[in-house]
This record gives sequence, structure tokens and C-alpha cells, in this order.
Amino acid sequence: MPIEPSTSLLISRRGLLGAAAAGATSLALSACASAPRVAGFVEPAPPQPEIVEFGSHAMMYAPIEDGGFELPGVPTTKIDPQFLRQVVPDPTGEAPGTIVVDTSSHHLYLVREGGQAIRYGVGLGREGFEWSGRGVIQWKQAWPRWFPPEEMIARQPNLEPYRARQIPGKNEWEGGMPAGPQNPLGARALYIFQNGEDTLYRLHGSPEWWSIGKSVSSGCVRLINQDIIDLYDRVPDQTPIMVTAGAGYA
Repeated sequence: MPIEPSTSLLISRRGLLGAAAAGATSLALSACASAPRVAGFVEPAPPQPEIVEFGSHAMMYAPIEDGGFELPGVPTTKIDPQFLRQVVPDPTGEAPGTIVVDTSSHHLYLVREGGQAIRYGVGLGREGFEWSGRGVIQWKQAWPRWFPPEEMIARQPNLEPYRARQIPGKNEWEGGMPAGPQNPLGARALYIFQNGEDTLYRLHGSPEWWSIGKSVSSGCVRLINQDIIDLYDRVPDQTPIMVTAGAGYA
């Protein structure tokens, strides 16, 4: 298992929080005293749900240059449409800003305001089913190095050159596969912690677009590189995440 923005937003999260705070203040004042309505007063418009706009699939998955690397385009006509990035009614019931990975359907949801979610297709490996529960995205990394785990090196001796080696006397490591389009971690990695400890469970990009929606031999939760870049730019550190098996969200 690996160790290691394209949208238009009409209302920011900060704006929504500000509107909510203003509403709370108004309620507190009205509990103390009543006051006549001021002539010409216009009731403020209620907060509207955030609108996420995507272009065509050809635009979303076109070739891009990122971090000095060239990412190839993705042949979207060869992927089941349910696994392409799209806005759907939120089926999870989680709070806005939460990531939900449903391993039973190979979908990842980023819950938004207004009862919506952005849904991405994911690929899974054996390690992708080994952990479930709630945690947080402790940190994120663009174009990470990949350090294959010991058991993978034992199965595939050709990975020996990428073994992690601690630098003597330092809490630093050398080795690993350099970042790049063919790196198994892809363009981004999001590291999941639970109760302050690393779960060794990651969300990461992958050049293997054909594995999305499937379960293959190894890896955690992988997304098309264009999708992991989109997700990475939408979520801050400490984003809550839930990984669930068997939820079967439609």
C-alpha cells in the first residue's frame, strides 16, 4: 500500500458562516425586546446552496500541466459514466465538508451545502478494504514520493531500489520512487489519521484510469489524477472523512 481549483463558487463557506452568525444574533436580540419594523427595511435573502459547475467530461479530463509534469488526458468514453466526476444529491447525510468513501460502490462523496455532493469514482485494492471508520485528513501532499512497503518489496524484488532508508541520526528518509506521472501515488496524496495516529490509509491519484470502479491487486483508494487534483484543492487539512463498507449509497 502506498505510504506516503476548475469550478465556479457563487457563495463561499465563509459567507455562509457569516450569514448563520448574523441570524443567531438576530434571534438573541428578539428574545430581549421587540422593535417596530423600519420603513423600507428589506429582509435579507436566505443563504443559497453553493453551486458547483463543471464543464464537459472532455474539459475535466483533458491533458494538463501540473507541478512541472504533463498529465495525459483520460479517454472518458471508456469509463462507466457513474465513475466520472459529477454533482449528485447527497445520499450520506453527513455534514457539509465531509468526505465519505463508500467501498461497496467504489464512490467517494464530498458533501456540499444544499443537499448536494460531488461524487468521484475510485479504485480499490486489498488495502482499500482493510480500514473503515472516521478520521481526518491530517495533511496533504502534491506530487509525493512513493515508498513501497516491505511486504510489497518481498513480493516484487524489482522494487528494491525504492526501499525507504532512514538517514542516520535524522528523522528523515531517502529512497522511494520520485514524483511523476507514473508514480503509483499520482499527482496528490491525502493522509488519513485517526485519534492522532496514522491509519496508513490514503486517498491518492493514479495514472491507471482503467482501474477506477474496480478492485485490483494493491493500493488504498485511488482516483483519476484530474479528480484527485480537484478534490485536493477543495478540502483543507483536518477535513473529516468516513470510510464505510456496505453502505450502498445510490
